[in-house]
Amino acid sequence: MRTLISTAFISLDGVMEGPGGEPGYRNSGWTFKDFEFLPEAYEIKGREQQEAAAILLGRASYEAFSPVWPDMEEFAEYKPMPKYVVSTTLKDTDLVTNWGDTTILRSLDEVAALKETEGGPIIVHGSASLNHALSDAGLIDRYHLLVFPVLLGAGKRLFSATDKDTQKLRLVEQEAYGNGIQKQVFDVVR
Repeated sequence: MRTLISTAFISLDGVMEGPGGEPGYRNSGWTFKDFEFLPEAYEIKGREQQEAAAILLGRASYEAFSPVWPDMEEFAEYKPMPKYVVSTTLKDTDLVTNWGDTTILRSLDEVAALKETEGGPIIVHGSASLNHALSDAGLIDRYHLLVFPVLLGAGKRLFSATDKDTQKLRLVEQEAYGNGIQKQVFDVVR
């Protein structure tokens, strides 16, 4: 079974929306505005590219990333990786042609079937609504979090607000950096 990893920049109050300067969000760009850039704080981002075997995205994140990421040097190792987009509305003709093989999955059952295939870890970037659905369905195995010491209040949150049974996590890696960012890696306890 493949490991499904959710990776996110989040504020201390769990907001993941608009971290890099995406237009249209109240606090857009919050990860880079007020925090000194320390390369060591972002080491996990490079490691994710080395360890992941596929990318899983929701439709909105795919539409935001696919015009930009294929040509970004920082994400070059993702380019040849298979990509999967969970969407009921995208068509094959909506997919970009310069970012490697992309498959549209129409349901969480198809995501569960993908996890049963042979291969390495599948990483989920962005995709707030998809993260909620994956978590609620018990499909996420690990969280890679860079937690920023800021309270944003408004915005999409990484974690679902669904009334469900307690989900325990086991901290497997952590580090705090001089700019206040904390790396927290959790395995989901089953």
